[in-house]
Amino acid sequence: MLSFEGKVAWVTGASSGIGEALARALANRGAVVVLSSRREDRLRQVQSACHQPERHLAVPLDLNDLATVESAAERVKEQFGHIDVLINNAGLSQRALAVDTELSVDRQIMDVNYIGPVALTKRVLPTMIDRGAGHIVVVSSLLGKFGVGSRSAYAASKHALHGFFDSLRAEVYQSGIRITVVCPGFVRTNASINALMGDGTPQGIMDENLQKGLSPEYCADKILRAVKRCKREIYLGRKEKLGVYLSRFAPGMFFHRVIRKTRLK
Repeated sequence: MLSFEGKVAWVTGASSGIGEALARALANRGAVVVLSSRREDRLRQVQSACHQPERHLAVPLDLNDLATVESAAERVKEQFGHIDVLINNAGLSQRALAVDTELSVDRQIMDVNYIGPVALTKRVLPTMIDRGAGHIVVVSSLLGKFGVGSRSAYAASKHALHGFFDSLRAEVYQSGIRITVVCPGFVRTNASINALMGDGTPQGIMDENLQKGLSPEYCADKILRAVKRCKREIYLGRKEKLGVYLSRFAPGMFFHRVIRKTRLK
């Protein structure tokens, strides 16, 4: 059981949604929180709303720009020396058929959802190995376990996270480092508003499924409970979680009766 009291926790995508909820929950549990996202003004607002805001640090970070990953990692290392818990939460979704999606959009989603978190993890990992302790959390998606229409680039990027971090988990286990992969379903966040259309423009509207989804605060609590228990992987959602088990145990039926008829909106 991991206590967060006095731990240094870095949360990406902390300006809203699950990331904001995680930052506040960690601060309430006594952690020192590094908050990162592209929106520095919004990060400052979230920091101010955290318990004992002066303890925490807002560090702007754009996962689509690896130079900012390097500079942010250096700043955090100079300030704290190490990270106890890294939560790779930031991400970018999609709302377009594969045939209508420009390749530049596939690349952007892969850079933000996969390359960026991997790059940040590699900057933090050596210090964790030297200290013989650390916990890495990766916020994937249920679509990291199966794919649906109009989410090809998004699902691909989330599948890639599972491959990398499952392998990394095996490599660093003996070094005392634990990895938790989180797979949310529908959560009330701005993910659909910021999701990219085929030409790279944001969708700009809230999906009905997300509007009715779980609260970010509920998800944050479940994620931190999983970290305390060193869970390998968790699924967050309502009936959409069934897709994980159907895709595993009845893949043919799942595809023909559900997936090929589904166009998520």
